[in-house]
Amino acid sequence: MENETKSPKIDESKLLPVLDLTPKQIVEKLDTYIIGQKNAKRCVAVALRNRTRRLRLDADIQDEIAPKNILMIGPTGVGKTEIARRLAKLCNAPFLKVEATKYTEVGYVGRDVESMVRDLMAVGYNDVKREMQEQLKESCKPRVEEDLLDLLLPGSGKKAKKEKNAPALPMSIFGMSVPSENDNAEKKEIPQEEKEADCEQLKSTREKFRQMLRDGVLEEREVEVSVERSNRMPSMQIIAGGSMDDLESGMQDIANMLSGGRSHKKTVTVKEARQILLEKNLEKMTDPDKVADIAKKRVEQMGIIFIDEIDKIAVRGGQSSGRDVSREGVQRDILPIVEGSNVNTRYGVVDTTHILFVAAGAFSVAAPSDLIPELQGRFPLRVQLDSLNAQDFKRILIEPKNALIKQYKSLLATEGVTLEFTDDAIDRLSYLAEEVNRKSENIGARRLQTIMETVLEDISFSADEHSGETISITKDFVDEKLKDVIEDQDISRYIL
Repeated sequence: MENETKSPKIDESKLLPVLDLTPKQIVEKLDTYIIGQKNAKRCVAVALRNRTRRLRLDADIQDEIAPKNILMIGPTGVGKTEIARRLAKLCNAPFLKVEATKYTEVGYVGRDVESMVRDLMAVGYNDVKREMQEQLKESCKPRVEEDLLDLLLPGSGKKAKKEKNAPALPMSIFGMSVPSENDNAEKKEIPQEEKEADCEQLKSTREKFRQMLRDGVLEEREVEVSVERSNRMPSMQIIAGGSMDDLESGMQDIANMLSGGRSHKKTVTVKEARQILLEKNLEKMTDPDKVADIAKKRVEQMGIIFIDEIDKIAVRGGQSSGRDVSREGVQRDILPIVEGSNVNTRYGVVDTTHILFVAAGAFSVAAPSDLIPELQGRFPLRVQLDSLNAQDFKRILIEPKNALIKQYKSLLATEGVTLEFTDDAIDRLSYLAEEVNRKSENIGARRLQTIMETVLEDISFSADEHSGETISITKDFVDEKLKDVIEDQDISRYIL
């Protein structure tokens, strides 16, 4: 049984992905989801490509090349976060989005800035673990099948047979032999022919059940499976001076450990048991130390942290008084993380020197120059993102893979309703989005979601009554649904 618990060989090269796309190809990939913002796309494409180039250099020069962190400047809803998120997906890199306003300087109540690195490491660990288990799934299926057969036919497994055929050992207390029930009964030898016949019958029945399992005949049959509570050891950071987050997590781990990893029986169908057993076997086959080592390497070399709302911690006009002192303190605490420092995590010490930081903010009140000079210098690449106009909104509605019109068509198609949008209706929706953004708060492309929901509210509410129908969304239909907004000049009074 010891040999069965050993994990099959893992292809570690697949767990350390290197992006082979050129900057031009990266921009083309981003174009399928994000409309406009050509300058921002070019900037992040070059930054990502440079990371790949660095990994191909000799080790002695690799350490000398630091990532060129990016500062994105632009109003909300123009694609800053989406660009960073899609960028991380392209290279399968660990990605974390954080809000700068969540952090406080040392000495204040709140999250310390080092927690962003710990969170990124947790994301990287889970990503590597999932990918490693994906590689192990095929080799794990025979084990799951055997476990299912043991549940369906208790006593028919190899282990049970060995225990059944093994000679009974005499019981003893303090070295004195204690008679067992078998000693009092007459010793009856079971003929070898009967043993072999029983064994063959069990084997034949097991094979029949195996075939039924593979054919899907037994999927709804109920079995009793043992489910164990996770019993992970607590992090030593609660002793070594970690953050409050680590303390809370560690205390929870201790509570789980003290409550015991006792298993309990659960009655489920064979279909559900297969998934439970698959997860249990994959957990046994996965080496957590190897996962942590690969995840650490991936986070240090390819990790991306997106710091949003960084303008909210800028001190306007360089004046620092009252609560603004805390804002400048947050900047000074973020500085060593961006510069490169070692951060203790539950999976090991992480070096942040080569993590790519992308900061973003509207900077409508404060300016980038209001950030402390040291932090400004750590974001050498600055990109101005443009506000969206009616033409951009029209493209956003129809061109991306996840375009809003495609989403609503798919949603209502599940109810048997076919939606059709005329060109003039799309033009009208785009124009209204631009107008409302211009006359009230500019929230970018998010305005389209509000407008689309308002236009399609009645259809979505009564979709079940229109199954099999085709509903055409025209310019007049849009005007009818948004007539209050069109008629009243004070657009800001309305929900749009």
